[in-house]
Amino acid sequence: MKSLVSINDLSKLEIESILDMAAGFEAATNRKLLGDKVIASIFFEPSTRTRLSFETAINRLGARVIGFSEVSNTSVSKGESLKDTIKMISNYADMIVMRHPLEGSVRYASEISAAPVINAGDGSNQHPTQTLLDLYSIVKTQGRLDSLHITMVGDLKYGRTVHSLLMAMSHFNPVFRFIAPKAMALPDEYKKYLKSKNISFEEHVDLVSNIGDTDIIYMTRVQKERFSEPMEYEKLKHTYILRNAMLVNSKPGMKVLHPLPRVGEIAEDVDNNPKAYYFEQARNGVFARMAAICYLFGINNI
Repeated sequence: MKSLVSINDLSKLEIESILDMAAGFEAATNRKLLGDKVIASIFFEPSTRTRLSFETAINRLGARVIGFSEVSNTSVSKGESLKDTIKMISNYADMIVMRHPLEGSVRYASEISAAPVINAGDGSNQHPTQTLLDLYSIVKTQGRLDSLHITMVGDLKYGRTVHSLLMAMSHFNPVFRFIAPKAMALPDEYKKYLKSKNISFEEHVDLVSNIGDTDIIYMTRVQKERFSEPMEYEKLKHTYILRNAMLVNSKPGMKVLHPLPRVGEIAEDVDNNPKAYYFEQARNGVFARMAAICYLFGINNI
């Protein structure tokens, strides 16, 4: 059984298969397919949606959950190494769902674990199951993944959800527009990746004038936890605020997505606009994660 550390661990065909399974789980959510499995949910970093949606997915599949959400309650607080922690947990569980603040930590865990590992976010690197639920949300609202105009706004430097999504969408001939202050621009490595795939993209700093022709606006928060200098965070945190009035001339079928939590970058007056989809997007995480878990266990026909 393979792990899911990066969205690039999945082919286009595998992504499409998982999205089809997610639709099946949405139609019939309680499917006790994994009654003989134990899955470890280990979060070295705070989380609400990701941890709870994973644990909901596990329970709806009939498996049992072990793990932790507070490092202070584990032997890590005593100085236990990541290697020893993973080796120990993989003795107890059939799969590990892991979040960690260090880039590359989940890849390392997958290489030493006796059980497959799912990346629930490693620093500013990758968040593949968020990408799967984002893709599922896009295909549900747009009816397709191919040839869409996608505008990504905010923290494009540290935003692991942005990095994973643009890599996944490279299978589907998108046109990207990246809107960020220079200090939070998309890293060069991802621009080179898009160029290698012949994917069109533009970079801008103004939000208002770049909404009209987009199919998806993907808002992100400026992540306080990624800043070593508090003043730099304070200077950048409210660079972009999407307000309801800004959506008046947007396309009728356009949707606003956000991986959440938001900290002011989407005004609350957007919430009642039918173009706001971020709460439904979070709900889609349960179905996408049910599908990803089953796929890694070799269940691909539900």
